[in-house]
Amino acid sequence: MGQNSLYAIGIGGTGAKCLEAIAQIAAVGLLADSPVKFLFVDADETNGNLERAKTSLSSYRRCHQLIKGEERDCDWLQTPIDSYVPDLWSPFGNTNTNKNLASFFSYNNLRQNPEGLGNLFDVLYTKEERKASLDVGFRGRPAIGSAIMSNVDLDNLEEEPWASFTQDILADTGSGNPPRIFLCGSIFGGTGAAGLPTLGRLIYNKLDKENIKGAKISGLFVLPYFRFPQPTGKDAANEQVFARAEQFLLNTEAALRYYVNQNQYFHTVYLLGNQNLSNYKFSIGKNTQRNEPHFIELYSALAARHFLLDTPTREGTVIINSRQNSDQITWNDLPDTAEVQGKLVNAARFAYAWLSNILPELNAAEKMGIAQFQKGAPWFVEFYRPSQGVIGRFFDRKGEDLPDFNDDDEKKAIANITEWCQDYLRWLSDIHQCDGDNIQLFRYRAFADLGEELQGEYLADLVVGDNRDRNAKKQDTLQQLKLKLLSNNKILSSNQKGTVGLAKTLYCLCRLKEQ
Repeated sequence: MGQNSLYAIGIGGTGAKCLEAIAQIAAVGLLADSPVKFLFVDADETNGNLERAKTSLSSYRRCHQLIKGEERDCDWLQTPIDSYVPDLWSPFGNTNTNKNLASFFSYNNLRQNPEGLGNLFDVLYTKEERKASLDVGFRGRPAIGSAIMSNVDLDNLEEEPWASFTQDILADTGSGNPPRIFLCGSIFGGTGAAGLPTLGRLIYNKLDKENIKGAKISGLFVLPYFRFPQPTGKDAANEQVFARAEQFLLNTEAALRYYVNQNQYFHTVYLLGNQNLSNYKFSIGKNTQRNEPHFIELYSALAARHFLLDTPTREGTVIINSRQNSDQITWNDLPDTAEVQGKLVNAARFAYAWLSNILPELNAAEKMGIAQFQKGAPWFVEFYRPSQGVIGRFFDRKGEDLPDFNDDDEKKAIANITEWCQDYLRWLSDIHQCDGDNIQLFRYRAFADLGEELQGEYLADLVVGDNRDRNAKKQDTLQQLKLKLLSNNKILSSNQKGTVGLAKTLYCLCRLKEQ
């Protein structure tokens, strides 16, 4: 029997950030070989958080195509992640009408209804709420979002991606690998609070109607973990309907009371929040709503991992997580500490080594020419075809089977691997910088100082709590790693070549056997 698939549905801006985190932990091997499929749900199609998540996913997929292989000794970027076409679904569909409550519910017709539905609508929603444009999302108002989402009917959605979604679930179940459906989003704003219960119920009912057995649905409910100031000046004058941070706790309480009656649709519920609220900039929506990643999203991704790999046996299980200190996160506060730490550390050390040393050397090889460069870098000809006419004990083989360093494919591979390394370290750095919390995982400031002059001098000191002895750390240098590259055929089960072989071999060499 194969691996269960994970269908991850990110609802709203927070949901998109959770999917970004899932892609990051998948890259380091924390989701094993389980196929993952993403779907974003948002009325705000230009949301900045959504855009960044898509960028990370694109970087992942380009690198995955390069790195994936049959050998089992390198779990970097082996998880296949796909997304639907389109990868973003809006509850407004493809309508060309104005995206506001009045247009969506044909308010003018309601006003003429003899049963007084127009009057009821007036009681439920203010004039400003009826007219507010919802192309920026549901403006932190669950009442607005729930009105839109409650009109969604998966049975009547012939459009993509829901038709393909149902067929994929049916195919997985029929093959004996019942999938895991993971919905995630905040419950203190608008889109997530409205979309989580509604989509959970709709998917549950759809699977039941199609008699699809075995698929399990989980909901990750993100509680308040950030705040922002109220708008002033022009923002306050132009917009009267917007998310208000002071209402987050009230929204959360109301949502949790409602979710008590919705738990039947979710096999497992995860609750995550933080008492130390990070300060974000105010934004109505669109591309200015681009909040930095937060460590809560790392926990969100690990919740998806838990649901996929260790699904609770009891229906209706509610899972929460805690930490030892209210203002600090250490490795011991992460679930499955040993494996999670080992894989996150391996990837961080590799990305740091690549950007601070290997990439500058590859750039130097391009500038000075390989004939000159390989004289001082014997590891180079283990992966690339040596320059003709060079004599020496490292260059005595012909090397016809090795790729040419100057080939376009090798240049693209270098660029794609570099892009992934930069994205991963950017994400790691961001989740360390949360207001009111001391994140003690990596010495993340080293990630911002990468360059040719650095040459990986902080490699041995990247990990907080690294308990290796002084001699082990002293030997933990880029120079030692490059010496080990000379025996690359002994590190991987297959003799890897070119840029991909160099990267995968270096990745394996960056493992810490003792944490």
